[in-house]
Amino acid sequence: MIRAQDLNMVGLNLLRAVATNVDGTGVRVAQVEATETAGATNFEVNPGTAGVASNLFTYISGAGVATNFPNSVGGESTHAHDVGVNFYGPSIGLATNVAHVDNYYADYFAQTANPPPFFTLTVTLPSTNINDAVVNQSFVFGNEPSTVTVGEQQILDTAYDNYAAQYNTLFVSAANNADSSVSVSPPGTAYNCISVGAYASGGVYYNSIGPTLDNGRAKPDITAPAGATSYSTPQIAGAAADLIGAGRRGDGGSDTNSAADPRTVKALLLNGAVKPLGWTNSNSSPLDARYGAGVVNILNSYEQLAAGKHGYNFATNIPTGTAHPPVAMTNSVAALSGWDFNTNNSSSVGDGVNHYFFNVSNSVSSAKFFATATLVWNRHQNQSGINNLNLYLYNAANSSLVACSTSLVDNVEHIYKTNLLQGRYDLQVLKKGGASVSTSETYALAWGFFTETAKLTRSGTNVAVVWPVYPAGFLVETATNLATPNWIALSNLTAVVTNNQNQLILSATNNYQFFRLRMPNL
Repeated sequence: MIRAQDLNMVGLNLLRAVATNVDGTGVRVAQVEATETAGATNFEVNPGTAGVASNLFTYISGAGVATNFPNSVGGESTHAHDVGVNFYGPSIGLATNVAHVDNYYADYFAQTANPPPFFTLTVTLPSTNINDAVVNQSFVFGNEPSTVTVGEQQILDTAYDNYAAQYNTLFVSAANNADSSVSVSPPGTAYNCISVGAYASGGVYYNSIGPTLDNGRAKPDITAPAGATSYSTPQIAGAAADLIGAGRRGDGGSDTNSAADPRTVKALLLNGAVKPLGWTNSNSSPLDARYGAGVVNILNSYEQLAAGKHGYNFATNIPTGTAHPPVAMTNSVAALSGWDFNTNNSSSVGDGVNHYFFNVSNSVSSAKFFATATLVWNRHQNQSGINNLNLYLYNAANSSLVACSTSLVDNVEHIYKTNLLQGRYDLQVLKKGGASVSTSETYALAWGFFTETAKLTRSGTNVAVVWPVYPAGFLVETATNLATPNWIALSNLTAVVTNNQNQLILSATNNYQFFRLRMPNL
C-alpha cells in the first residue's frame, strides 16, 4: 500500500497546492482484476471498504453484468480493494474523482486459449470499445519465463496494442514483481501500454527488470512508490486519469483532443519522472532497466501539460541516412517546458526531420540546465513492427550533438541531460525513411529545460530558503562552510508552498550558512 507520505514523493501534494481539481474528474476508467483463488471469480472491489460510492461501479464477468454490490457475477477481492484505494480511493488515491469504474474479471476481459491442433495461444479482448480512457491491470500472464514463451508474449502484446491503437485506450500494466528468474511480463510488455515498476527509497525496486524477452525493448516505462507492482500500477493509472481530465478541460490549451491523447499522457508522465540515484540509459536503450524513466511526479507532468502545445519551427526531408545538423533558423519554441502532438513524414528515399529550437538561458549567466525530452508513438494496428523514430539534441551554434536516443526497437525515445550550458539548441524528431510501416507517423513530444536557484529571504525574525515549486524533485542541502563542505539534507523540515514557491523557514541563529539544491534526491 502507498503510505500517506508517499503522496509527497509522487508530487500529488504539491500539485494540490498549486492547481485546482486535477483529480480525474469526468474520466471513466477500468480496473481489470485476476482472481485470488483458483476456480473462483473473486475480482470485485467492495465500495464500502474502498470508501467510495457504490454507484461508481459496474462489475463485468462471464456470469454477466451487475451495478450493485454484492452480486452474482463475482466475489469480493482484497487485492482489488487495495488496488482501487491506490487508484481512486479518497484518502491516498491519485484520481479521487473519476466518473466511473468498470471492474472486470481478467479471464473474461482477456480470454486466452490454446486450441488444437498446434496449441497456439489465442487472445480475445472486448470486441467493441469499452469507452474507458485508462485501464489498470495489476496482474501478469505467468510468473516464470517458461510459462509465457516469447511467441506467446508477442501474441499478447499484439492483442493489447491492436486494441489500444483502435480505440485510443491507455493500458497501464504491472511489469511483474522482482525475481532473478523473471523478466517483465505481459501485458506490461505491450508497446502501446505504460509498464509500471515499484520503487522504494534508497534505490530499492520491487519489479522485474528489462529488457523484454522478444527483442530487447526497454520496459518498465516508469515506477511509483510501493512494495509491489500491484500497487504502483494504479498510482500511474491515477496520474494518467488526472492528466486526461486536465487535458480535456483545457488545462493544456485549446487542442483538448491532443492534450488528452494516450501518447501525450504517456510522454508527459515519463518526461516528468524524477531520476533515482543510479538511473542510467544509453543511446540505444532509452530507459533504465529497473526504473524506466524514473519515479512518477505528477506535478512535473502537469506543469509541462499546462505550459501548452507548441509546434516545431521547421520540417525538412533529407536523403535517408545522411547528416541532419541544425538549419539556419531564427524562430524558437516559446516555452522551455511544454508538449506537442504532431506528425512526421518520410519517404522511401528520405528521412523526415522536425526541428524544435530553444533559447536556453536565464538571468544567472553561470547557471547550468537540466534537459529532458520524451518522444512517444504507437505501434499501428495489425503491424508486427513499428516506424523508426529518433530524438536528437544539437547545439545550434556549433552543430555539435549533445544527446540522442536512437533505439531501433522501442516506440519511446528519452533524453536526460545534466549540466547543459546556456545557449541555443535544436531538438529534432527524426523519422527514418526507406522500409517502414507508414510514410507518416503521429507522435507526442514532451520537454523541459530547467534550472533551479535557491534564494535566501527574511521571514520576520527568521530566514527562508526559497525555490520554485516546478520542477519538483530537488532536495535542499546545507553546510557550514564551502572550504570543506559537509552537505546535510534538510529532509526533516517541510516546505510551505506560497505563490508557486517553496519556503523552508529556518532560525536566524542556525549554524548552517550555505544552501544548495540537488537532484536526484530519491
